[in-house]
Amino acid sequence: MTEQLGKLRMAALNIDGVLLNDTFSPVIHHFVTSRGGVYSAELERRIFSQPQVVAGRVLAETCNLPTAPMETIALYLQERERYLADHPVRLLDGAVELLRRLRALGLRTVCYGGLDASHFDRYLGGLADLFDEPRYVCTNDIRPGLREIAVDIAGLACDEVLFIDDVARVAEAARELGVPFVGHPSDFEHGHQRQLMVEAGARHVVGSLDAIDDRLLRTIDAEAQAGRLWDGAPGKAVA
Repeated sequence: MTEQLGKLRMAALNIDGVLLNDTFSPVIHHFVTSRGGVYSAELERRIFSQPQVVAGRVLAETCNLPTAPMETIALYLQERERYLADHPVRLLDGAVELLRRLRALGLRTVCYGGLDASHFDRYLGGLADLFDEPRYVCTNDIRPGLREIAVDIAGLACDEVLFIDDVARVAEAARELGVPFVGHPSDFEHGHQRQLMVEAGARHVVGSLDAIDDRLLRTIDAEAQAGRLWDGAPGKAVA
């Protein structure tokens, strides 16, 4: 029987970029550069893991568009649909095994992301038995939503929930809250998230889901028990 963890009680996994392939960064990059805008780390910081209305406003400003924020998002989603015709959404290698690994260690598992629940149902509905209620949390209105998921929804302390995400802004929020965090940045060639995670102080940044193995999970659990998840003051995340 697998020895259970001492501190962690739940794992929350971002849907796009962790369980599913990244079909957002390439479209944002094309949306911006095809309209004469500059794609940069700062732009990613201002857009990624932000509510749609915020991301839409930034996109419109960057591309000098006259459209309102949600009209801009509608244009972006149209481009994404065209992109998906040649680059379909798919389950990432190691996703199912990771979920099983987490559950074998006694962790509850939930998924979260900025799109509504139909996105989860469409692409991960067949794996619903690998998630615990509420299975999926739409974070568009509460982004990044770490405290809300850990405390309000799961009824746990922030340091009892491991978040696995592909965006550095989530790492920054995890640091502020003292939340366990693993970064899984996109391998998109023009992306900046890996470097931004390092700058944020994230200790654990992986290139594959297989790297989130039993040893790493137990290491993070030990760090959580010792209150040393992030460098800095005890109990504070400095990621």
